[in-house]
Amino acid sequence: MAVSDHVDLPTFMEGVNKRNPHQPEFVQAVQEVAEDIFSFIEDKEEYHAQQILRRIAEPDRVVSFRVCWEDDNGNVRVQRGWRVQNNNAIGPYKGGLRFHPSVNESVLKFLAFEQTFKNALTGLPMGGGKGGSNFNPKGKSVREIMRFCQSFMTELYRHIGADVDVPAGDIGVGAREIGFMFGQYKRITGHFTGVLTGKGLEYGGSLIRPEATGYGAVYFLANMLRERGQDLQGKTVVVSGSGNVATHAAEKVVQLGGKVVTLSDSGGFIHDPDGITLEKIQWVKQHKTHRRGRIEDYVAEYTGATYHEGKTPWGVPCDVALPCATQNELLGEDAKLLVKNGCIAVSEGANMPTDLAGVHVFKAARILYAPGKAANAGGVAVSGLEMSQNSERRAWKESELQQMLLDIMEGIHNSCLTYGRQPDGHIDYVKGANIAGFKKVADAMLAFGVV
Repeated sequence: MAVSDHVDLPTFMEGVNKRNPHQPEFVQAVQEVAEDIFSFIEDKEEYHAQQILRRIAEPDRVVSFRVCWEDDNGNVRVQRGWRVQNNNAIGPYKGGLRFHPSVNESVLKFLAFEQTFKNALTGLPMGGGKGGSNFNPKGKSVREIMRFCQSFMTELYRHIGADVDVPAGDIGVGAREIGFMFGQYKRITGHFTGVLTGKGLEYGGSLIRPEATGYGAVYFLANMLRERGQDLQGKTVVVSGSGNVATHAAEKVVQLGGKVVTLSDSGGFIHDPDGITLEKIQWVKQHKTHRRGRIEDYVAEYTGATYHEGKTPWGVPCDVALPCATQNELLGEDAKLLVKNGCIAVSEGANMPTDLAGVHVFKAARILYAPGKAANAGGVAVSGLEMSQNSERRAWKESELQQMLLDIMEGIHNSCLTYGRQPDGHIDYVKGANIAGFKKVADAMLAFGVV
């Protein structure tokens, strides 16, 4: 075997930048992983010779397509759709579909890249992919959303399959949208297979899927605290977001004895110093899901709470922070403020919610910091379990699934310990997650040769 020339991290990232111009989110995601992987592979010639990291940082394919649909006024509308299939070394491509105006190729490439490692950490046989559209479901009628979903699937169906690529939901894509897309897939192909996850229970969905991402992020947090001989009892927690992940994370924190004091949306955040109880969380779920309301309405419902327009909750003093909204919502200055105010742990419920500057602040402060690829893997883990149930034509009980989710999150935590424990005993969870996920995918790629 020819011995490769070893490039250093700056040279590698220069190449990534050159090949992916105007794609800052993707470049950021690659750099965050590469910073840890380069030291790990320094003395492992096979990874260099086979250009493994370079290959993982180049998607297998990026499918881009036009989506035409008709609004309720008879106007023809045109959106862009994508499916990024990043890597299928350990299983079919797996990852959500996102419908949001911010969606572009860079965002989806970063998500698919992250998903590759996240899926590997679950221990389930799933590769990494992501897709979506710049379609904005907000303000659209149900029939407009249905027509868009059907048009989107009319193109996407030819690129997916139960053993090829299994999409799920993400921002802007919930059970309703999954239902519309699954119906169209079935209509076109005539096949009833587990080609999508996040389905309704009536047609092959899994129990606890809505709760899984938020619950999983808190289970991971609990594992980190336990490693230090602590728990959530009596701790003050700030949560960003008010959607599915945020509300279920808040719910689990309260169940484990913590006190949640914030939730947010794109308009701002609410601060409830009395604590956001299970009853209040249920109100938020109903208000956001069924009435499509804003989080600011919370202050009219519950006295004592305040609304902070155009701001994020990271300035509120807390013991624990759970960023559960979207990418790059927690910046370097926010991270410094959290650390200054005494925050001891951060568990990411969203994908890459902390920018690189923030990551470096948390790592330098040596707080408990769980990156999204580890902490929010609970959602895709239960999606993987849904795939298994579909293949077996069966449904597991909720108690069985809850235990599996607990076991998977504990397993991810243990993988992070294996590769993240420093000589002085400190746990670098970012490094642990990056190396554990990389090694599984990389070793599979080595087994296949150059393909």
